[in-house]
Amino acid sequence: MKLTHALPALAAAAISGTALAGDGQFQLLVLAMPTKYHYEYIPVARESFEKLARLHAFELTWTAQPHAFEGDLGQYAAVVLLNSSGEEFNDAQRAGLERYMKAGGNAVVVHRAIISKPGLWPWYEKLVGRSFVIHPMLQTAVVTKADAGHPATFGLPDRWIWSDEWYEFSNPHGVKVNPVLAVDERTYDPTRIWPGQVAKGMGADHPVSWWQTYEKGRVFVTALGHNAAMYRDERYLDHLWGGVWWAATGYGMPKRP
Repeated sequence: MKLTHALPALAAAAISGTALAGDGQFQLLVLAMPTKYHYEYIPVARESFEKLARLHAFELTWTAQPHAFEGDLGQYAAVVLLNSSGEEFNDAQRAGLERYMKAGGNAVVVHRAIISKPGLWPWYEKLVGRSFVIHPMLQTAVVTKADAGHPATFGLPDRWIWSDEWYEFSNPHGVKVNPVLAVDERTYDPTRIWPGQVAKGMGADHPVSWWQTYEKGRVFVTALGHNAAMYRDERYLDHLWGGVWWAATGYGMPKRP
């Protein structure tokens, strides 16, 4: 297994070091860019991804800069946009991600990476599958399995008590996605938000994780994962790893008509 990192201060050119023999089952690129509200999670998430790489024998490349998307991404079984939205990409980086997906690449979109300014990059909005509208204050709620056959649910109970920002979505592009997890709005207050803002909730149909096929690849999306402590939580990591594994390999789900 090979670990490749971007250093120092989360933002330098990648270097590589061998931790185990080069026997990884696939290569994974993780982009984790520090932003105003999402930066403290990065060292915790990086440590957890490195542990996952050792445990599951895959090769990990970790970077805080999107420059890698300007080059050839073909060696990666999947790319993970970890709280890092495509709205931060320049034209060359956008073109690189589009080429990758059109060539059969796969993507994992986590929490903040869902958010993109409407109309800025419609292709990316369609890749994500839903458009962010607003979220109430972080609260505890009950998450249920919308698709117990997806690997991202295998390590979770049927009813999972979890605390997060419950993103609300619209679907301006009419994209059909396949829900994996949903939040039960009866178990929190969707209207609890800061002064001057209004959140109404989404009702009974409120997905917080989903999958789809896009271009020639697989896309796994989870809206969960706001703060650093979550990236130490075993159940959350089971959820995240299940999505990564499925996106990278296509394994774990029964064949469907």
